This record gives sequence, C-alpha cells and structure tokens, in this order.
Amino acid sequence: MTTLLVIAKEPRPGRVKTRLTPPFTPREAASLAEASLTDTLDVVAATPADRRLLVLDGEPGPWLPAGFEVVRQCAGGLDERLADAFARCTGPALLIGMDTPQVTPELLTVDFGAGDAWFGPAEDGGFWALGLADPDPALLRGVPMSTPVTGAVQRERLVLAGLRVRDLPRLRDVDTAADAEAVALLAPHGRFAARLARYAPVTPR
Repeated sequence: MTTLLVIAKEPRPGRVKTRLTPPFTPREAASLAEASLTDTLDVVAATPADRRLLVLDGEPGPWLPAGFEVVRQCAGGLDERLADAFARCTGPALLIGMDTPQVTPELLTVDFGAGDAWFGPAEDGGFWALGLADPDPALLRGVPMSTPVTGAVQRERLVLAGLRVRDLPRLRDVDTAADAEAVALLAPHGRFAARLARYAPVTPR
C-alpha cells in the first residue's frame, strides 16, 4: 500500500508563514498559506496512491478535499513529527510539506522499485519531499531541522543506512515574499498565484 503524506499547519493568522509578515499582514500570510496548501492537496489527490494522509497541526477546514485521512501531529520537534508520520505507514510512503504549490503529480509519482528512498532537496538547504520504500522513523529522529544543512544531513542519514537514494528535482519553498513571487511564476494558474496577485506587490528580490 503506497501512502502520500502531507504535513501541514492549519492556515490561521499568526500561526503560519510568519516570515511573510511584512510585507503581508498576518491575515494575508495565512490566506497565502491556505492557497499553497490547497494547491498541494489537489496535486496529491490527483496522484496515484492507495492512501492519502494529512498530518495536521490544527483543525481541518473547507480547504480539505475528499479522500484524505486526517491525523494530528504528535508533540515534539519537527524531526519527531516527521518520524511519527512515517510510523503510520505500513508500505512505501512519500511525504511532502505545504510550501511547494508548484508540485505536480508527475513529480510525486515515484517508482519505489527503483530505489529505497526518494529525496527532494529544497533551495533553502532543507528538503521538500522524502520517500521511503520501507518507512523507518529512526531515519528522521535526531536530524536537525530548519537549518541550512538539514537536507544534507537527512540525505547522508539515508546513505549511511545503506539505502539506494534517488533524487527528485530541487524546488523552492515559500518562506519569504521573494519566494512567494518566484514560486507563483512557476505555477501561474494555481490558487497560490491567484491569491498572491490580490495583494500589494512584494518587495524586490
């Protein structure tokens, strides 16, 4: 059974995308986060899988499409929460976040027969996707998160475990206003780009 997981925060003002404020207000930042999450969930819904799981910090809203199981994130650091997400899977699993609305079903359709792990590096030094043919929570616990070397450390952890690692394309997360503008250009027809266009121009890159 193949599982696609999305780890996300409920898009509430003051709780998500705080690095977008300024230039955006907390409400605008939350609105952008909701659009990014909605685009991501729509792509996951369109990607072949046996199970789709939203691992959520907060409560689901009208932005949640049909076909998803919703579970609460566990307590602890991000490494613990990612590990717990994989612990809920009994077969191959691919996990992504809510910050890359430019993803496509083609990017998320991986062949677990061709590798033990699939790794999607992010431009900020983290990672936007992690796929494991045999999910082992220990592969994530203790990895320092939200640092410029997070992705390198996580990938090395996979290699040292003897896994055959296959790389996905490097993508840009939406963290800052400049990120938002760049990502919207990559997916101009999505909800995220449309939502961004409603607000005042962002600061120059």
